[in-house]
Amino acid sequence: MAAEKKSMPGTLDLWSPSFRVAVFALAASSIGSLIADFYGVLSLRNATLWVFLPSMLILACGAWVDQVRGTGAFCRAIKGGLVAGLIAAVAYDLFRLPFVFARPLGLDGFIPSLNLFKVFPRFGAMILNQPLEQPVYSVAAHAAGWAYHFANGATLGILYVACVGNPARRHWGWAVLLAAGLELGMLLTPYPAVFAIPVTPRFIGVTMAAHFVFGVTLGLWARRLFANSGAKSGQ
Repeated sequence: MAAEKKSMPGTLDLWSPSFRVAVFALAASSIGSLIADFYGVLSLRNATLWVFLPSMLILACGAWVDQVRGTGAFCRAIKGGLVAGLIAAVAYDLFRLPFVFARPLGLDGFIPSLNLFKVFPRFGAMILNQPLEQPVYSVAAHAAGWAYHFANGATLGILYVACVGNPARRHWGWAVLLAAGLELGMLLTPYPAVFAIPVTPRFIGVTMAAHFVFGVTLGLWARRLFANSGAKSGQ
């Protein structure tokens, strides 16, 4: 009798358009936390603790519920978007490495030397409620900042999947458009001023190329992961 009363799994659709809007909003809480700090709405520390981390917990709970009672599309989307986003973040940083180490490697005669990683310990300092500018940043500030950076990559992957539904049925160019649009939008916020980043044509060219790499990697890996899993998470 208990078995008869137990609801059948595989009937709860958590990947409908309305749920995808909710996933988009929850995933956007990562970069949204930083933007909230820029405009004095919430500090990055408070936004991370009280908005971003709870949002990630909600997504994790939703994935668990979908795995137990749903069709599995929601869970596959969260996992696939997260993995694709992390891989894209690694590709993004690898592309920028030659510019960061151009001078020590003697490459500055061919490519510009740009301190493209300077914001990461500052992210960590903001999260740990430390001064933004420090002579030497602690290991904890570096760790928190890099963790936040990769969290942004992962959540952007989830956000992309929420936008397109099933990446296996979409062109990877949509991921490039999303990544490039996000970077252009960030350059219009107080982001460059807060971190004392000179917005020169050289900087814009390099950072847009890096986001192109991020978008291509995200789009292609999301397609591959969803095609391999046979996901049917959207049209």
